[in-house]
Amino acid sequence: MKALRWAVLALVLAGVGAAGYYYIRNPESLTLNTVARRDAQAPGAYVTLGDGVTHYEVAGPDNGRVVVLVHGFSVPSYIWDPTFAALRDAGYRVIRYDLYGRGLSDRPDAAYDGAFYDRQLDQLLAALKVDGKIDLFGLSFGGYVSAHYASTHPQRIRTLNLVDPSNSAPKLGWQMTTPLLGPYLFQTGAVPGMADNQSSDFLHPEQFPGWADRYKQQMQYHGFGRALYRSRVALAREDFDGIYAAIARAGTPVHLVWGKQDPTIPVAQATHIRNAIPSTAYREIDQSGHLPQMEQAALFNHDMLTYLAAHP
Repeated sequence: MKALRWAVLALVLAGVGAAGYYYIRNPESLTLNTVARRDAQAPGAYVTLGDGVTHYEVAGPDNGRVVVLVHGFSVPSYIWDPTFAALRDAGYRVIRYDLYGRGLSDRPDAAYDGAFYDRQLDQLLAALKVDGKIDLFGLSFGGYVSAHYASTHPQRIRTLNLVDPSNSAPKLGWQMTTPLLGPYLFQTGAVPGMADNQSSDFLHPEQFPGWADRYKQQMQYHGFGRALYRSRVALAREDFDGIYAAIARAGTPVHLVWGKQDPTIPVAQATHIRNAIPSTAYREIDQSGHLPQMEQAALFNHDMLTYLAAHP
């Protein structure tokens, strides 16, 4: 009985310690609601879709050709700032939005898999009364989201434009896929340092001061880490070859752009997509890391507009 009491005490102390460590490390302390969104004073608007509120921004003429921009794993839609402005100024009707779990969009308790992201984009287009074809852009993780949508909605896609895209399922250790343990480790180990780690996407991070501070706002709202964790787990189960095979069968025009010095998703991975979709138009942008649309905006925008003009 004495040994049992000591064992119970040890478990209680371990639980208290784990809870305390979680409290100290977890950056999430606020609820994302109408008041929080008002105080954020972000450009754009909000729409309530089937899984929650989505933050989005639209610019350009009402009758312009529609382009949709999907951001990456955790940096929200402001990561498209130079591209958004270039498309608007060129006369396109351009839409960008925050994926669920990021930016100022809701963080629902959901699976965060391909079907979930398909639904968000499909419902957003319906809410904005976009019923024709779109030019769809996806950056990094957004390259997965947009490719998945293109594979399931080929009739909606005029061109698919992938920028340094996620293109293979990550391998996760047993710890990260274990219920309770995985989310705990991700929330206390990965999430707290995410803002400071974002600069590693750049070849020249010194050119983007304040990048981490801008990122930190979204981290304070409950559900941020859960959304990212579930996204990563879902990504680890994805069939990328099946996605690309469906896109190839549909004959969707694909434009693939990669930063030549990408430290996050190496440029060599472009071969995977080019082999799976042989008709892919490919461009490497020198002197750029993972975000060529920012580090080499002029080159990227020229390439982008030229490709779109060639696919009227």
